[in-house]
Parts: sequence; structure tokens; C-alpha cells
Amino acid sequence: MGSFSLFHWLIVLILFGVPLFFVLRKPLTGPNRFGGLPPAMGFGQAIGSFFKNYVNFSGRASRSEFWYSALFASLVAVALYIVDRSGTLRLIWSLATFLPGIAVAARRLHDVNRSGWWQLIGLLFPIGPVVLLVWYCRASTVGDSREAVFA
Repeated sequence: MGSFSLFHWLIVLILFGVPLFFVLRKPLTGPNRFGGLPPAMGFGQAIGSFFKNYVNFSGRASRSEFWYSALFASLVAVALYIVDRSGTLRLIWSLATFLPGIAVAARRLHDVNRSGWWQLIGLLFPIGPVVLLVWYCRASTVGDSREAVFA
């Protein structure tokens, strides 16, 4: 009972090794293939962009746009929890923000020169969500953003 079998080591390798391989792999070099440098936004601008680009999966989203929209969605969810303990309003809010949340996350990954499909790595618990968090927090690389603007 105290030893790991080959099967257990294989599961550990898949859960930890595969996501770490993709994290440590560098993104493509050169100009960002997803467009020009996104503008930094304030709280109100980010919320407006969040709903204006409801299902827009192309282009790039700045860190401020991503994090302000995540903060807004979380604050509204908490307020709805306080107002309605049955969860009906929170369910409606979750359904209303599901697609724009995926879209802004895809655009955020585009800003670090990665495909939006990388969001699926978040399903590889426990390392996948950490990988996504690191990528969401990462700034645009200087070479990518400057070359995309001046190219």
C-alpha cells in the first residue's frame, strides 16, 4: 500500500509532466500573429469591451481588459448571491457571461501569442489552471508587440 505502481507514476506524469512541457515551451517568435498591441483599459472601458465583444474570439485583449472584466463578473456574482440565495439569478448571470468569458480569455491568450484553444489545458488539474493563470498574468513580450505595431 505504500509503494507507487507503474500505473500511478503514469498518472502523475500525465497530470504534471504534460502541462509543464507546454508551459516551458516558448511561444512562436516574431510578430504576434493575432494583431496589433491592445490598448490598456480602465474599469468601465473593460466592462464595455467585455459585452461589446460578446463572442469575438479574434484579436487581442490587454491584461487590464481581462482582469477588470473578471473582477466585474465576480463582483456581480457575489452581489447576486447576497440578493438571491436560491441561485436562480446567479445561474442566469453565469449563462450570460459564459461565452464572453471564454472569448476574452481567448483574446488574452492571443496577446501572449498563444491560441485560444490553450484554455483547455485548464482541465488538466492541478497544473493546468496554474499554467493558465501564469499566461493570463504575463505581459506581451516586447518583441511581439512592437513588431506587430510597426510591421
